[in-house]
Amino acid sequence: MPRIAGVDIPNEKRVDVALTRIYGIGPFRAKGILASAQIEASVRAGKLSEDEVSRIAGIIENDYVVEGQLRRQVQQNIARLRDIRCYRGLRHIRGLPVRGQRTRTNARTRKGPKKTVAGKKGIKEQHRG
Repeated sequence: MPRIAGVDIPNEKRVDVALTRIYGIGPFRAKGILASAQIEASVRAGKLSEDEVSRIAGIIENDYVVEGQLRRQVQQNIARLRDIRCYRGLRHIRGLPVRGQRTRTNARTRKGPKKTVAGKKGIKEQHRG
């Protein structure tokens, strides 16, 4: 298994798909990296030579922020939003959707499982015959 940017990428997958296992690299970036390294995207990751792996690793290391450093950067950005108490920061604090989605319905991913609130019991009129 080739190891790039501290991540083991799977041997059996195509290189362009295998690179997406690295946090911060999606399909578009993976294709760009392979174009820069002059490696065909259809090659399986296990078939790469040491030279090709080192070229890919060099490009990623020099040109992109990935893995731990990127995760840290994202967390710092969120912490900054919380500290300045802007609208987005408050949404993060409260665990609600941040990007303008509706919350009346369909916000379960952010809000978590339903918390049922006891409602007012309906008063039923009884008919006496």
